[in-house]
Amino acid sequence: MKIIKVLGSGCKKCLETAELAQAIADEKGVAIKIEKVTDMAQIMAYDVMSTPAVVVDEKVVHKGSKPTKDQMAMWI
Repeated sequence: MKIIKVLGSGCKKCLETAELAQAIADEKGVAIKIEKVTDMAQIMAYDVMSTPAVVVDEKVVHKGSKPTKDQMAMWI
């Protein structure tokens, strides 16, 4: 199971990013666990200065904007 973390304040783009990840995982039949990280200290620990950011299995793969559907599909 992949663990996808969405780092951000809980803004609309952050929520949409989490929803996109779940939708693509459902399409592909891949089991994922989504964690929403809103604590700034935890976000800074990933060396992320702009959100939303996406972490897949503890590796930062995207930061600063909502990823595209194709990008998310590639990570999942």
